[in-house]
Parts: sequence; structure tokens; C-alpha cells
Amino acid sequence: MGSSVIAHARQDEVSGEWLIHSLESHLNEAANFSGDFASKIGLRQIGTLLGLLHDVGKYSFVFQRYIKSAVGLLCKGDRGYMNPEPLRGQIDHSTAGAQWVCESLSKEIKIGRILKEIIALCGVSHHSGLIDLLDISGEDKLTIRLTKDAALTHYFEVKEKTDKSIADSINNIINSNEKNEQLKAVISQIHGLFDGQIRLFAKGLLTRFLFSCLIDADRISTADFDNPEDAKLRYLGQYPSWLKLIDCFESKKFRIKNMIDQKRCEVSLSCMQRASGKQGLYYLTVPTGGGKTFASLRFALHHAMKHKLDRIIYVIPYTSIIDQNASEVAKIFAAVSHEIVLEHHSNLVPDKDTQRNRILSENWDAPIVFTTSVQFLDTLFSGGTRSVRRMHQLAKSVIIFDEIQTLPIKTVHLFNNAINLLTGICSSTVVFCTATQPLLHSVDASKGAVPYSSELEIVDYPPLYKVLKRVNVQDCLKDGGWMEDELAERVMDLLQAKGSVLVVANTKATAKNLYVICKRLFKNVFHLSTSMCPKHRKDTLGRVLDDLDPVNPQPVICISTQLIEAGVDADFGAVIRCLAGLDSIAQAAGRCNRSGLQKNGLGVVQIVNLKAENLANLREMKIAQKVTLRILDEFRKTPEEFDYDLIGPNAMKRFYKYYFFQRSHEMSYRLSRNEIGRDDDMLSLLSTNFESFAAYSRSNDKAKPPYYLWQSFKTAGKNFRVIDAPTEGIMVPFNGEAKSIIMKLSSKLSLKEEKKLLEAAQQYSVNIFPYLKEVLIRKGVLFQTQSDYGILHLDQQHYSREFGVSEEPVSPMEFLNA
Repeated sequence: MGSSVIAHARQDEVSGEWLIHSLESHLNEAANFSGDFASKIGLRQIGTLLGLLHDVGKYSFVFQRYIKSAVGLLCKGDRGYMNPEPLRGQIDHSTAGAQWVCESLSKEIKIGRILKEIIALCGVSHHSGLIDLLDISGEDKLTIRLTKDAALTHYFEVKEKTDKSIADSINNIINSNEKNEQLKAVISQIHGLFDGQIRLFAKGLLTRFLFSCLIDADRISTADFDNPEDAKLRYLGQYPSWLKLIDCFESKKFRIKNMIDQKRCEVSLSCMQRASGKQGLYYLTVPTGGGKTFASLRFALHHAMKHKLDRIIYVIPYTSIIDQNASEVAKIFAAVSHEIVLEHHSNLVPDKDTQRNRILSENWDAPIVFTTSVQFLDTLFSGGTRSVRRMHQLAKSVIIFDEIQTLPIKTVHLFNNAINLLTGICSSTVVFCTATQPLLHSVDASKGAVPYSSELEIVDYPPLYKVLKRVNVQDCLKDGGWMEDELAERVMDLLQAKGSVLVVANTKATAKNLYVICKRLFKNVFHLSTSMCPKHRKDTLGRVLDDLDPVNPQPVICISTQLIEAGVDADFGAVIRCLAGLDSIAQAAGRCNRSGLQKNGLGVVQIVNLKAENLANLREMKIAQKVTLRILDEFRKTPEEFDYDLIGPNAMKRFYKYYFFQRSHEMSYRLSRNEIGRDDDMLSLLSTNFESFAAYSRSNDKAKPPYYLWQSFKTAGKNFRVIDAPTEGIMVPFNGEAKSIIMKLSSKLSLKEEKKLLEAAQQYSVNIFPYLKEVLIRKGVLFQTQSDYGILHLDQQHYSREFGVSEEPVSPMEFLNA
């Protein structure tokens, strides 16, 4: 049928002429991209076959009538026209390719059967996200899809009408033994690295990796047709050389002003020296303020060049840290290009399966990527197609986890198994970077633990903790807890003694209340929380840092939620930390006397307990508090066992030992009957899926399912949430630029313009919980920029210059001054 068969069509904005993306071109493009992506783990032929097969269902006569009617090539009254609206998503074009490969490989055994399953599963899932092989009731969903009536999938018509070049390419790969040998090599690696339940989990992740290759390939081909100019700008892995970036980094001179700076340089040098080591998992354990960010970057740059890797990915727990770290790293490489660093931390575009949303989703095509742990974990485990398209970019990368101790407990085994797959199969190197290493190697190995030995430590860390000791941690807990007014008085006392004070609260409500009280007592008080957009936080933090400038220090108080604890390079004379996990206390302490400049000795860190603290919705915080109380009690009795350091390595190891033991039953991501219809866990759904397997056998005369894989991918993905209460990004009218972006997003835009605006909009986004979203919608103060996009923006009167997003209108004076 040649080029008359349409995959996509668009109308030229200038001439009005209809431009056609032929199906033949789209399938070849997707095949080339997908093959390239899959080649990173040695599976080029399988990736190519996925791209060739995924959309062959579009060769059907009924689909061609539908798409021509949908884009306006056929109009009402034309022969063949059909009303496209009720047919949107109803004409099956994804099953025919799966049926093709299953029929062609029907006589295959062992490795050929697994290959057939993977290709068929990815093909039928490329719009919905990976479907369940077995669902919760034990029903075989893949077989139902593959045995769908050919009259509905148009299979025989499709095989007959497929372009000869496409059909020949498909059949050449199907008839080749090379694809089997490629998969056999990877499966053999998996069998050598994993056993038991984890082996099936790893095969599931391998399937998801190949699905990622297909999804990204499909989206890129479509996007490049819609935006030819963007295609010219696309990196596709062709970045400036690592040598050029290393030269740029090494030319930056770090001035040594004191002993702290000297130790930071020694840590950085150790990182550069260890970069020539083999690929795998490394640990960078350095006290807070020890220069981990730039030291780990130095390791990553040299290691990436040594092993010819594609990119460096920084995974950071909080969006607030990205704001500071990404901009600092970007400055280093500005002489090479302003496009070196990609900052990706929020999704303003909802995960809806529309062509526009598919194109706008981020795929991490940059040499250095800064992202959050939420985005990273969603890439590996969430449902749908938006996040998974990035997964193949994790291969052949250096992945640095800054503040690894913040990893959610419920994801520990899922995470550990993914890390072992990335380092063992995907040619990636991973660095766990923190001052307080969690014991991820000491958890139940049968469910997933990472390796550990002292050889994996990049620096010899125990001596560093003594040399870099800059604070005195004081237990200031009191019976019944502190009143907020009392605590404000303590803040003023410390301000008098130390010149600057940081207070870290566990809740936004506490931070807000303390700010209001302290503001009555002292003028120069600042507030930070995640209710403020990144630009707002950045501006506020900038003013705080100006006041902390050692050349001209000004008395200053900052009241913050825990967002300031990790990666923020601030140096206060005193810190008050509301009772939390010992790891959080140590991180807060890292913002005190950071550069060792206190003239009158050590900085002061005080641990306090609040009387009126509401932690009803913060279960993990309450558990961590109890473990910290136990450590504090033991420290009082036998401080020598902790080397007289309440936040030193011995104390941290004991904290995590107690904390992990107490919560070991949660580490497989438990799921309740209310969530999925039975009590189970995510690790099981994504591996052996025993309960679904048993349900299938009961319904089929004790027979085994007809496949090697049994995972409930869709059920797991639908229920996977890094944060228990999922949040949604909204735009806020923080300043003139934000208001201008909101206005432009409400107008008709090209995809190029929209993508650029959405990148800029990240600085003006705030993630809110569902209950707050409902309240704001009910009050009529949350609007959609355009119904096609689903991007929400907030009314100006509900954004406070002090606190950010506000459920209640801000005061008229504040509104007028905005």
C-alpha cells in the first residue's frame, strides 16, 4: 500500500497542506530507535522486532478510514468517512503484531517461548502500559488478548497489506536464530545473578526494559514528525565528549581556606582515583558538608569516560535540592553548552494516553540528569507509559543516589533488586551517597539485598567523622514536650549566642506556627516548605544565604520543613531539630557550622520534642522517633559504645539496625485487600505471583499457566506510589514570568512552544495532595489551562508570599504586594 498508508498526519501551520507520516516510515523509525536502545543490553534484534510489529494493525482498512476521518483527510459526506469520536481507542491496532509473532513462533521451545511472550506482551500493551499476564483472580489476560477474533484484530488483512519491506524485515528477524541467542545470553546472566523469587522479578524487569525501548522509540518517531525542528535538536545519546566535560570540571579551581576545605579536596581526589575501578555498586560515605555532590560528580565523569557510558543520573530525594545542585553543576559546564544538565522533577502533564501527552513526557536524553527518587522509582515500577519510557536510559549510566537513606522503606526489596539488575545486566554503575548509610545489604537476601564490602567504599570514612566533627548535639527533650512559644524563646536565645538559627520541623503546620511566633519577636525570619514553588524557595534560600555570608553575616532565623536537610549548602551557627529519625537529625546537623567557621567552638544542635505536634498522618516519622528515643536512652547510659558521638557511624549503624528490624515486614511493599482484593505484596505480584498462579490452577484443573512469566504488571503499576498519598503538580502565579506562562499555556501552541513552556513551568509548580486539590476546586480557585492538557493553575489570591499554596485566601495587603 506504500506511503498512502497513514501512521500520523498533521496540517502545516503555514501552508495548510496535509503532511503524512507513512506507516512504513514510522515502523522503520521505531524499529531503528528501539533496536538502538535495546542494544545497550545486547538485544538489538528484539528491540528492532518490537518496533516493526507494534503498529502493523494500522494497515487495516477500518483503521485507515478512522485516522483519515479523525485528522480531516476524510470529511463528513466523503466516501469512507466515519465519525471518529465514538471510535477513539476502540479500533484494535496493537494485537495483530502480537498475533503475528505468536503464530510465527508457535513451535518454539524454551528461549523462543519466552521471547514470544515478551514481544507479544509489549506489543499489546504499548498504549495502556504493561497488562497483567495473570490478574488478581488468576485470569490469563494475555491469552484472552492473543486469541481475540481475527475479524476484530484484522490480523489476516494486516499480514496481506503490510508493506513488503516491513514484512520482509519482520520475517527475517523471526527466522533468524540471532534473536534467540541474544536473549539466551541475557537470561543466562540473570540465572547466574539471581535465584528463587528474584529470578522471576529480574525477568519481569527485563520485559519492562524492552517495553521502555519500544515506548520511547514510538514516541520519538511521532514527536519528530510533529516537530521536525525538534528532531534536529534531539541528542539521541550524541553528547559532548566526557573528556571535554572533564576538562571543564577540572579547570574549576576550589580555594582551600581551612581544614574543612582540605578534607573536601581529599574526598574529591579519592573519588577521581577510584573512578578507574570496575563497574558495579559503590558507597560514598562522607559526613555532611564533606563535599559529596562535586566529589561524586568527579567520580562519575571519570568513570563514564573510562567505561564509555552514556550519561550521569543524579537521584535526589527532594525537589528543593535539585533547585540548588542542578544549577551549580550547570554553571560548571556552561562554557561547553547550556544543555548539558537536564532538571526533571515534576510532571505537570497528567498521565493520560493522548498523542500530545505522549510526546511531551520526559525521556532523560541528556548527558547529566538531575531527578528525584519519586521519578526514578516511577520509571521502574509505576503503571502507564509516561514514566517507563525513560527506563532504558538507566542502562550504561552512572547513577548517583544522593541521600540514599531517604529511600522509602516499603520499596527496599524492589529497589535492591533493580539496582542489582542495573549493575549486573545493564552495564551501569551505582553510587550510594550519604553521611548516614542505611543497611541495604543486611536485609533479607532471599527477597533482595545489595552487596557490601569495605572495598566498595570509595573513601575510608570512619576517620573523617572525627576530623569533620563540627557540632555538639544536645538532647533537649523534656517531659510533656515544648510549647511553641517556649521554643521560640529558645530560638531567640540561640540567635543571641550563635548569630543564626535554623529550626527544622516535621510538619508544615508546625513550621508555619513557629515562623509566625518568631516573626513577632524578630524581623529577619524566613520560612521554607514544599508548599512554595521551586523559584520561590530558591529566592528565599538565596536571601538566607546572603545573610549567612561569613564576610558580612547578619542575624537570621530560618524555619523550615525537612526539605532543607539534604544537599542545601547553608551554614547556621545553631540548629534546632524537632524529634525525628537519627538520620534526619544528622542531616539537619549538617547545616550547622558546615564550614567550621564558628569562632566560639562547635556549632550547637538541639533535639526537642513538641507538645502540640500532630503526626497522625506521618506513621513513618512516629516509628523513627521511637527508634531515636531508644538510641538516646542507650547513649545516656553507655556513650562510649557510640564513641561519644550521637550522630557518628556507630550510632547510625545501631539506629538502622533497630529501624530495619522493626520494619522488615514492610520492605516488599505490602498491598491490602482493600487495594487489590487480597493481601499480598508488590514483590510477589512482580515475580512469582503465587496467589494468582494458584487461582489459575484451581480454575484450570490444576494446570500451570501457559507462559513462563505470570506477573500482574498492570495491577502492580496501578497501585505503586512512592508517596502513600499521591500528589499532583499545579502551576502557581508566583511572579510575572509564572503568570505569563499560565496565560500562554491557555492559548493554542505548537508542541515545540508548549514543551519549552512546560520546562520553564517546573520552577513554578507545587505538588499538592488530593484533599487539597478537591478543596481548591470546590472553592473555584483551581483552573485548567486548557482542557486538552489537563494542566492546573492556582488563583493568585491563594498563593502566599510567605507560605506558598494556601487553602484560604491570603490577606488583601499581601495580595496587592505580590
